[in-house]
Amino acid sequence: MATLANAVFDSGLSTLTTNGTRIDICSTEPTTYTEATSTYTLGTDTITIGSPADRTGGGREVTVSAVSDASVTGSGTAAYYAITNGSTTLYATGDLTTSQVVTSGNTFSLGSFTIGIPDPA
Repeated sequence: MATLANAVFDSGLSTLTTNGTRIDICSTEPTTYTEATSTYTLGTDTITIGSPADRTGGGREVTVSAVSDASVTGSGTAAYYAITNGSTTLYATGDLTTSQVVTSGNTFSLGSFTIGIPDPA
């Protein structure tokens, strides 16, 4: 069975922690920075991401801060999140726990959530 040291996981997660400063809610899961911040974005806010820690079930994870009263900039159904550095790089995407119908000019909120890397099987 393969094993990896926590330092290997932490190195990847630390890139997210250090550089992931912007979260967008998106109508479609983006695959590029432009899609995340322009093509599919319905709203955005700044975030902080915690340091790597043990993940339940094995591996390592980081916690993304909660968002409240963030600006909605487009109308539609937000079903995905995207984390970027706010200038050039898309670091992470995923499904929102619950899709949200949003209207431009309103606000949105997200609870805190984790992003993790499981131990090898």
